[in-house]
Amino acid sequence: MNPIKLALIFFNCFLFSTTISAAQLISLNEAALPPATNITATRGISRGPVVKLEFPNADAQVVAPFDLKVRFEARGEAKIDLDSVKVLYLKSPFVDLTPRLKNAISANGIDFVKAEVPPGSHLIRISVKDSEGRETNLLLTLVVAK
Repeated sequence: MNPIKLALIFFNCFLFSTTISAAQLISLNEAALPPATNITATRGISRGPVVKLEFPNADAQVVAPFDLKVRFEARGEAKIDLDSVKVLYLKSPFVDLTPRLKNAISANGIDFVKAEVPPGSHLIRISVKDSEGRETNLLLTLVVAK
């Protein structure tokens, strides 16, 4: 077979296989865990990075699969420390979602396409530090329709 034709077939298979499927963010078993206790939301003056939920809208109901988009923005001359990004599902025990999001995390934020999440309300904490060690935490609630 012609090498160019073979390369085109491979490219088309790769392209379509990576864009069609949804990815499991939270499993049914994890959603069934008891909620975490003693979660405190603190707010104060911080020079840490901006961490902002872009989609879905905060506390808005969504239907799975959905795209999860979070924006990071360092302040001043600092840079986002990618190794510091941690995403926890606040259950008892906590579920570390960071490995599932690894390929979706960049210095600009999190862009996770077609997240599969069971119906219900899911509390998640995203922690990000900058190159100067300043940390910001974002608590968000994903509300997924049945």
